[in-house]
Formats: sequence, structure tokens, C-alpha cells
Amino acid sequence: MSDTPENPSAASAVDERRLEPVAGDWRRVSPKYLRYDLVSTAIWTVILTFAVTLPWLLSGQRIWGLLLIPVAVFITLVLVLAFTPRRVRAIGYQLRDDDLVLRKGILFHRTVAVPYGRMQLVDVTRGPIERALGLSQLKLVTAAAASNVLIPGLAEADADALRDHLVELAETRRAGL
Repeated sequence: MSDTPENPSAASAVDERRLEPVAGDWRRVSPKYLRYDLVSTAIWTVILTFAVTLPWLLSGQRIWGLLLIPVAVFITLVLVLAFTPRRVRAIGYQLRDDDLVLRKGILFHRTVAVPYGRMQLVDVTRGPIERALGLSQLKLVTAAAASNVLIPGLAEADADALRDHLVELAETRRAGL
């Protein structure tokens, strides 16, 4: 007996469901991460705008064409600031039976599945500003350089619990290798 239904339209519906993006409950990063990302982007906006304004300020002739560069940089970075809330909301991860799936991106979507048995290192880092906000970054390292995964903006307790859980899963899945 065949696994495909008699009805051809039902068969195509089954195939389409298999190709859907990963279904299930996605876990989000901490809401505090939005503040962290907005503040750090705003600081970089000020620094970069000032840096690209220096040639205009230091030129004795006040070449007005040079002023277009800092204006363009400032407008670009303000647009980045405007899209930051949506970009942060797009970050999510999911623990499945055999792997961890991470998705991120607005314009360029990236979805990465890391099998538990392939994880070599699970690292939690906290910078000074992140510590002040109670946030952490969790980094998963595998043998393939392109599959390194960074989950930013996790609450400290969540990052530590996730690290311990992933290490435990990785050890049980590696036992057969």
C-alpha cells in the first residue's frame, strides 16, 4: 500500500507541508535585548557619524560635498535603528528531538539546525553591559565553521539552563560515535 493518498491534490498538500518552515513553538530572546541593541546601535550611530564628519570639519575649505557622506551614514544608521525592533523579534530558537533550530533575519532569513550530536562546545558569554541588563549570549560550536550559532539576548538563568541542557543532550547523542 502506498503512503500517498489517492487524490493528487491531497498528495501535493502533504508535500507542501513537508517543505513548510520549521513548525512548532519558537522561543524568543529577552525583551531586554531590544534595549541593549537599540542603545548599542545608537552609540555606534553617533561614533560613526562623528568619524565620517571629521574630514569635513578638518578641511580648511569646507567642501560641502564631503558633508553628504556623514548625512548618508546617519540616515542609513537611523534606518537600522528603525528596523531593530523587527529584527530582534525575528530571532528565535527551537529545541527539537534531534537538533536545535535557530532563525533570524528580516530581509535575509537564516535558519540553522544544529544536531545535538555534532555540538563540540556550548559557550555562554556576558559583556559588561549585558551583565548589567542580566543578559547572555549562547554560542554553539561544531566542527563545521559555517554552522557556528550565536543566540543573543538570553536571560542569564535561561542561558545557563540551556547550556546545561544542550551539553547533556550532546553527550547522550555522541555516545554512539
